Amino acid sequence: MVELLELRGVVEATPDEVAEVLLDARPGGRSPLAAPGTTEIADDGGDEFVMFREGSRITVTIDRRARSVALQGEWWYRGVTTVEPDPRGALVIHRIYNVAPGHGWAVRMVARGPLHAAPTGFATQLEQLSRELGTTAWVETD
Repeated sequence: MVELLELRGVVEATPDEVAEVLLDARPGGRSPLAAPGTTEIADDGGDEFVMFREGSRITVTIDRRARSVALQGEWWYRGVTTVEPDPRGALVIHRIYNVAPGHGWAVRMVARGPLHAAPTGFATQLEQLSRELGTTAWVETD
């Protein structure tokens, strides 16, 4: 697994408050990671399920103890969003990984679009979190 991109933002709320919203990631949930679609629930109590979005099969894994949500596609993509404590509230970190075995050259070609779109999508997700929590959020640019 190779990290391709890391994005960071701050939400002025406690990590537990932010995680409560972020981890509500089932279709129709409050999380900005939730999307309309159908799910196929695994037998692990519901924190791992398969979501079908725009013809793609995405495995969603929620780790409540680590305050993280991972979305993994069928080939190369794995996106992991975590919530960590920060003096300003909660630090939200989104990392995109290449999980494809071999074929690095092909992933570099295919990943360009998603990697280019990720900063705008992350900013939108932070804005949705801040709206849901009634607070302020911003993307860190350093």
